Amino acid sequence: MPEAPEVEALALFLRECLIGREVTGVELVEGRALKTRTRPLDEIVGRTVTAVTRYGKHIDVDLEGVHLGLGFGRAGWATWDAPTTDDDASPGAAVIARIAFEQGILGITDAGEWLSVQLHVVDAADEVPAVAKLGPDAADPGYSREMLAEALGRRRKQLKALLQEQETLAGIGNAYSDEILFAARLSPMAHAAALSDDDVTRLHHALHDTLTAAVIARRGVPIAEQKAAKVASMRVHGRTGEPCPDCRGVIEDIPGTKGGGQWCPSCQTLPGAQPA
Repeated sequence: MPEAPEVEALALFLRECLIGREVTGVELVEGRALKTRTRPLDEIVGRTVTAVTRYGKHIDVDLEGVHLGLGFGRAGWATWDAPTTDDDASPGAAVIARIAFEQGILGITDAGEWLSVQLHVVDAADEVPAVAKLGPDAADPGYSREMLAEALGRRRKQLKALLQEQETLAGIGNAYSDEILFAARLSPMAHAAALSDDDVTRLHHALHDTLTAAVIARRGVPIAEQKAAKVASMRVHGRTGEPCPDCRGVIEDIPGTKGGGQWCPSCQTLPGAQPA
């Protein structure tokens, strides 16, 4: 799943490639992806891109006041095929839509077992339902400890689930929630209500440092290589059975995630417990 650092890198790439360029044609390969049925994709033909903005894990493309909302879901992504290349979707990824410019074609793809990409043609970014309900952006350098403490509140919700709750904190998904909690030395099963002031401070530092480093690291990486770069950077996520990079423990699957999340039980503890 692309998360804030990868989507931010994609938004930067699209700004450089598309701003000032006119859409010359569109092809909607998978009609189910377009959620605004009364506003066809070809409404953007003949319009010029004026801005590209990231909202959490979504991208908004402003075309002279008509907005194309791109939601990538679990397995969506984008390709850019310049006139001098023959590139297309990654192996195993289905092309959902193509948007043509004189200088190349923007492809929207989905590599999942079920369709997760969503396209919206709207008059404003926040007319996309998923964008309208987003909380503060997790990768925003201005996201403060106080804002995190308020979001956590006294909620009896596990930290991993809470970090992925887009209405609370936008931009974090499965992988970075694991990485943030590992850096904070907090159990993914811990409840927000159980955190001490020191725990909240540690979690805020881990959130800020992990996402800031990832945003910087993804910048300039070709969009076709973003997934591989993300996977290679993970310290615990996807590392089941490997040694913990910071202690003598072994990385394990988080109970209840069916292998979808990982942690180090030796150094990630429940609040009040001592590391093993």
